[in-house]
Amino acid sequence: MSTQSSTASGSILSAPTHPVGYLAILAALVTGILHLFLGPQVMGFSQLLGTLFILNGLGFLGGIGLYLSRYWRRELYLLTVAYALVTIIALFAFQGFSVEAFYRQGSLNPMAVVSKAAELVLAVCAGYLYTATGR
Repeated sequence: MSTQSSTASGSILSAPTHPVGYLAILAALVTGILHLFLGPQVMGFSQLLGTLFILNGLGFLGGIGLYLSRYWRRELYLLTVAYALVTIIALFAFQGFSVEAFYRQGSLNPMAVVSKAAELVLAVCAGYLYTATGR
């Protein structure tokens, strides 16, 4: 089963043919936009972390562009899984390896929860698409 549709000759973009591909795009879009939105705010207390937020957001959005292009290859699903999982682990690396990583100033941080949930969904979707595309 192919996850990319055939396109007219010379077209650089194509839409996913598998519904899970659309879910992966939505998840990457959610976390990418959240990281871009939060980047300038985080920059206020840590330039390094703010820059990493912005680069991470651009990475997710760039990944969507690559996925929709004719340059997408099956092996890139594995890279997508790794990228999403590393981003999840990065939260714990910066905030501590406990549930407290999802809290900010004593309150649950909904942006962190939504972002990490979207990244987990993206990792699962990419893993599924990798196995569904076969050889």
